[in-house]
Amino acid sequence: MKAVVFRGIGDIRLENVPEPKLKNDNDAIVRLTASAICGTDLHMVRGTFPGMKPGTILGHEGVGVVEATGRNVRNFREGDRVVIGSTIACGACSYCRAGYFSQCNEANPLGPQSGTAFFGGPSPTGSFDGLQAEYARIPYANVGMIKLPEEVTDEQAILVSDIFPTGYFGAELAEIKPGNSVCIFGCGPVGQFAIISAKLMNAGRIFAVDCIESRLEMARANGAECINFNEEDPTVALKELTNGIGPDRVIDCVGVDAVAAKSGPAKSTVKKALFKVEEKMVAPKTNRKDGNWSPGNAPSQVLQWMVESVAKAGTLSIIGVYPPTAYVFPIGAAMNRNLTIKMGNCNHRAYIPRLLEMVRAGVVNPAEVLTQAGPLLGAIEAYQHFDKRQPGWMKVMLEPEHTAKAA
Repeated sequence: MKAVVFRGIGDIRLENVPEPKLKNDNDAIVRLTASAICGTDLHMVRGTFPGMKPGTILGHEGVGVVEATGRNVRNFREGDRVVIGSTIACGACSYCRAGYFSQCNEANPLGPQSGTAFFGGPSPTGSFDGLQAEYARIPYANVGMIKLPEEVTDEQAILVSDIFPTGYFGAELAEIKPGNSVCIFGCGPVGQFAIISAKLMNAGRIFAVDCIESRLEMARANGAECINFNEEDPTVALKELTNGIGPDRVIDCVGVDAVAAKSGPAKSTVKKALFKVEEKMVAPKTNRKDGNWSPGNAPSQVLQWMVESVAKAGTLSIIGVYPPTAYVFPIGAAMNRNLTIKMGNCNHRAYIPRLLEMVRAGVVNPAEVLTQAGPLLGAIEAYQHFDKRQPGWMKVMLEPEHTAKAA
């Protein structure tokens, strides 16, 4: 079968690999009808999330049809259409029972203290093959797969595999109350769903910060008041827009590959030197090629802007991905402003069923965030466009060859 395979930093390839087989009683084999490219995939390819094992199939977002099940997968049959949660969880340990599926004690083969297990990730996450392929083995399939209603299309469902739940999780971590003002840093796919989720939670005002106009335009269409950090200092603008107070809640949807302002009052020569040191810490090895695979040049920029801009006694929600090698955070400023800081990997299984119901009922149409769809055979070129943050490249869906032929 065809799959997108990680061979090294800055080196991904479309290869022929063996089809997966059932290994355990709680496994399922899914014939994928859609997968997607995520910003988290780019962290691994750029080298800002180390530990990737060469030969690992990439991707952690998937929709497909069940082809086979182990004897302990008793809630699905062959032919069922499913969406696959990005993180892997057993559903039986104390963490899963409490809803902390991303901290499952059993899913990661490295042991209970190893943290989140997910598809297509680095060695510390379990080195599970990912979903940018024609077929995939799904461990703990009885928990990680959710049956799709007939009314929900693949284009909608692929966005419920990871980014809609992650955006909703970020809004929930932010403790949004009706009437609160909320700022989302980063208007990529997760940022758009954080905006949508803040609306669902009855936020009073929603601000969005980015530097790519096509992303800001989508954020504006979703109801956000937009700030381009290449034109104005977001910390100053947010204070001006809130009578000097700042937003009540702030959400980081960017993570370690943040970029510094190229122009305008937010551009800083002093910070540029500090960011260089940070970049070496989080990405000691890079492999830039033809303008691709360049790590963000300001790893802690969003964290600093968040702490500076939020209201005193406000809440910070961090769902942008940071590797264990990231150490810089303005803890002193946060402590002295009585800030609450909440963060983590999304507990996908806790959110997917209720978000699917919203989609089925027409409350939200996640497919509006999807900007490109194409064959899995064109995945490498799609990665290159998406990596360069080109205007209009918001979210890319990949269709395996058997799906494209059927269409």
